[in-house]
Amino acid sequence: MTKPWTTLDAADTPDGPLVLRHHDAMGYVITHEGRVLMSSRSHASETALGTLACAGLRQRPHARVLVGGLGMAITLRAVLDALPASASVCVAELNPVIVRWCRGPLTALTAGAVDDPRVTVELRDFALGLGEARAASLDAIAIDLYVGPDGDARDDHPLYGRRATERAFAALKSGAVFAVWGEAHHASYERQLTRAGFTVTRENPARGNARAVVYVATKPAAPAAQR
Repeated sequence: MTKPWTTLDAADTPDGPLVLRHHDAMGYVITHEGRVLMSSRSHASETALGTLACAGLRQRPHARVLVGGLGMAITLRAVLDALPASASVCVAELNPVIVRWCRGPLTALTAGAVDDPRVTVELRDFALGLGEARAASLDAIAIDLYVGPDGDARDDHPLYGRRATERAFAALKSGAVFAVWGEAHHASYERQLTRAGFTVTRENPARGNARAVVYVATKPAAPAAQR
């Protein structure tokens, strides 16, 4: 007989109720108003996001990475696996219950990624953290939020608008990557990344969701760095 899903915890948030449900040792989902936001059994795109954002950083001492959204900490795990021991990772997460779940029932999924000594979790809006980042101070930025960019992001959208994209470009060092998870590809968002100065590619790594996309936007290397 198929084992039923059970509710482990639930919390009201400003965006609506979040529920953590459990099926077996490694089977978890987080739902929002009945919609599955993330699943521990379908996370290829989240892993790819962290890996692509930090590709090439393993040999870079004291690499600094900013991550928007914690989720099940699967993206964070991939980020950490790509970084040296001297790196530092700041994760901006709005909902304290998500942090509690990652430190509690979800710990085994990521070998305790949230409590890795390289990690600082800030309970704040990612857009604020991005806006406060110093120019050319970050080696990678990854955004893994519930809702990715769509085709209608206005210029002043705090996450995916023109101004936010330009802030990400300014905060990155030359040659660094701005990686963004999306539910589907939108050519208009890709054009916006290009207009900001990025060189853009995209990946569709999710086996169970062929639409999910990772935008890999690279800040071109400065002439001095190319020599």
